[in-house]
Amino acid sequence: MPGVLHRSEPLVYGLLAVFLFTGCASVPEVSRVSGVVLGEPSFFPTIAAHTDAPIIGGNRVELLFNGEQIFPAMLQAIRSARKSITYAQYLYKGGQVAYELAEAFAERCRAGVAVKILIDDHGGSEMPQDIPALWRKSGCDLRWFRRIRLFQFITPWELLSYNYRNHRRILVIDGKVGFTGGHGVSEAWTGDGRTETHWRDTDARVVGPIVQQLQAAFVESWREMTGELLGDDLYFPRLEPQGNVHAQVVKSSPFSGTHESYLLFLLSITAAKKTIFITNPYFLPDERMSQALLKAAARGVRIVVLTPGKIDWMLVYRASRREFGPLLQGGIEIYEYQPALLHAKTMVVDGVWALVGTTNLDNRSFALNEEINLVVHDAGIAGRLEEAFHEDLERSKKLTYEAWSSRPWSEKILELFTIPIKEQL
Repeated sequence: MPGVLHRSEPLVYGLLAVFLFTGCASVPEVSRVSGVVLGEPSFFPTIAAHTDAPIIGGNRVELLFNGEQIFPAMLQAIRSARKSITYAQYLYKGGQVAYELAEAFAERCRAGVAVKILIDDHGGSEMPQDIPALWRKSGCDLRWFRRIRLFQFITPWELLSYNYRNHRRILVIDGKVGFTGGHGVSEAWTGDGRTETHWRDTDARVVGPIVQQLQAAFVESWREMTGELLGDDLYFPRLEPQGNVHAQVVKSSPFSGTHESYLLFLLSITAAKKTIFITNPYFLPDERMSQALLKAAARGVRIVVLTPGKIDWMLVYRASRREFGPLLQGGIEIYEYQPALLHAKTMVVDGVWALVGTTNLDNRSFALNEEINLVVHDAGIAGRLEEAFHEDLERSKKLTYEAWSSRPWSEKILELFTIPIKEQL
């Protein structure tokens, strides 16, 4: 889900945001990418160097599909916590699942577990007020990410920081069990992802040494908002190997000048030899990334992109479809998921390199939001993601260049209005 602007807000607010934040949204300028190839010895160190994220072995990763799997696994983990819980969430609304999670956190707080909760101020703006009250009464430590304060209207230049949102989703239990992925907390994320009111999403549960990197991403955001340095065995216990999966956690924080998520996607696309399967709800790659995709297709890589047929943010939908023509002409297959809103953010390269995360393929995620991505080098995990990808394709409609070029003029005109605000989407 995009950051600052919401579909129900008038367009004028979007235009005002553009004027206010002009010049604050840019990704690293990359003029050339060297010939890194997935499977060669240089691939791991190249990815690790440019993403500032070590690739660590000894992990076990479980994929969780849709709310029917995500929330029960999270609730079970929360209720099992004995020492600490750290939780960062971009979007937290109401509904039964919101109260189930809230009470699970509160119960652990009352039991003496150290619970740190970080909610993005924009994404949590519709949270029922009795939930924060419950957490505070129970002893949970709740903080809001970049909350606008009264004095910021007196010093409006400080509002610039409000455009940088925390889009990360992180749950770490006792420093040993971690969760991340694309889900938000609302009734829309419950269910199987195949009916209209139940969104399609993908998360992952991990154990092993890589959990320290998930925790590191949380404590980075926590430090930024509170000035508190979380440490010791409560948050970073010694972690023994739990499996045989090599993984890395790639985090980016553009407000601090880091854009590792962008480089992760760019290098992964460039390194592909056979296939790239992308699932992403907000697919607006910039020119550099579009060229990387087209070059990969030209060298024989099969590229399939799965996007939403239904979306919560029509400006993004219009802006995205406006750019589809050259990609379709270049041999890239684009499908639109039909049963429900597609919100999963995954990518599988050559059947062995897989990504589950929070990053949308748009400028907002790459240049404005704090994001996090779990990346694994494992044929088993990649194969299961591919299987889910093809299951989703069966419920999707393929978009052809002919259908795209013959869309109504009314749509083409509306797409033009997205040009001035593309960097904010």
